[in-house]
Amino acid sequence: MDPLSDILTLLRPSSHITAGFRAGGDWAVSFDDLNHRIKCYAVISGSCWLALDGGAPLRLSTGDCFVLPTGLPFRLASDLALEARPAAALFAQARRGGEVTLGDGHDLHLVGSRFDTDPRYAATMLAPLPPVIHIQRPAERSVLRWSIDQMMRELADARPGAALAADHLSHLMLLQALRTPQAQEAAPPGWYRASFDPQLGRAMEAIHSRPAQSWTVGTLAQEAGLSRTVFAARFAAQVGETPVAYMRRWRMLRAADLLVNSRLPLAGIAETVGYDSEAAFATAFRKTMGAPPRRYAQSAR
Repeated sequence: MDPLSDILTLLRPSSHITAGFRAGGDWAVSFDDLNHRIKCYAVISGSCWLALDGGAPLRLSTGDCFVLPTGLPFRLASDLALEARPAAALFAQARRGGEVTLGDGHDLHLVGSRFDTDPRYAATMLAPLPPVIHIQRPAERSVLRWSIDQMMRELADARPGAALAADHLSHLMLLQALRTPQAQEAAPPGWYRASFDPQLGRAMEAIHSRPAQSWTVGTLAQEAGLSRTVFAARFAAQVGETPVAYMRRWRMLRAADLLVNSRLPLAGIAETVGYDSEAAFATAFRKTMGAPPRRYAQSAR
């Protein structure tokens, strides 16, 4: 499995279709309760300002899409100088797929979804994503708009199967946004940016698809089609850690998930992530995850 698919599977993002939001006049809304959450929106009509804590404001216009994958607080406003109202109070009573209106509702229409992710892995796995992905290019916007339009149509028609269809479409919207060039260009060093590198991506896919294999820097360099020296230097620069450190950390994250969500015995989990010895696996797991495997599983359940 490729790294993006594998890591999103580990995070288990559960979608909550965000109530459509309409606003008009002078208004401002703050979004604060975002730990382990990804926000994904599209501007159906109108315009507004988006400001993340510590970041430069962005002007959003009709057709724009934006994703906030790292959980930073943000504000949406007609004027950022206005005092913001908490979003939790505004959206609390909205039904799934319903709308919330602020002011006369004539100046802005937003739709989208919120994704809750597994808090055990979110901080580590979401940190390498850009804090905001602002999608403005027509080609990428049109692909996302198709998913959004279909999602809202399913919710409006309320036919049998609509809830499941809307969930799948919201996940497709998120995946499409994360694959856009804008997202890749804005990403800091980490697994996410490196996974789109044509050569490093092959090595990372090898690690993710065959975690039990006895990979070395040399064999991973062969997968990437690079010399050992060039591969090691480029991997460290793009990912922020050595190939061996990344592989070890991913194996332990995979093992942690199996400990909590599978019925495999400890020996089977150890073998799945490349360890012949339970003792060697337990030592490596404790070093990376901060607790022995069985204690970790008990505390996570």
